[in-house]
Amino acid sequence: HSLDTAFFMHALLSLHNRRFLTPGEEPLDLGTGVLLAIYHDAAEILTGDLPTPIKYYNPDIRDAYREVEQFSAHKLLHMLPEALRPSFAPLLREGYDPGLRTLVKAADKLSAHIKCVEELKAGNAEFKQAAEQTLEALQGYGLPELDYFLEHFLPAFGLTLDELQ
Repeated sequence: HSLDTAFFMHALLSLHNRRFLTPGEEPLDLGTGVLLAIYHDAAEILTGDLPTPIKYYNPDIRDAYREVEQFSAHKLLHMLPEALRPSFAPLLREGYDPGLRTLVKAADKLSAHIKCVEELKAGNAEFKQAAEQTLEALQGYGLPELDYFLEHFLPAFGLTLDELQ
């Protein structure tokens, strides 16, 4: 999942920097963005993954889980040799550039949605509601690079190999 998220992050960042950069805006760093996407769920190494409907059921659960994830990230960081910590600290904490953080969250949601699309394509109807919810969430981000991806690239993920030709 994290590798897929990194692929989608690279695509979104490339679209941002090449098509949707506003005049005077500095390009976002591709390397940093992709690394953030790779490590976006690293805290779950210790906590495990909590399903989204549970994690966001109410603000108390969301806040408690966020605190557990922050503790886990801190614990992971301190398991590393001290000399490596400065290289990993920015990747394990969410205190980085808000623009990159928003794109990581969008790439993560895009990865989840495409997983749903693939499951539906394979005949697994259990993913129908999740596919609808994740698509609605993606459309609500209001990011031009994400909207472009959804319009131009997302349809291909529902195609068979024969249909891609």
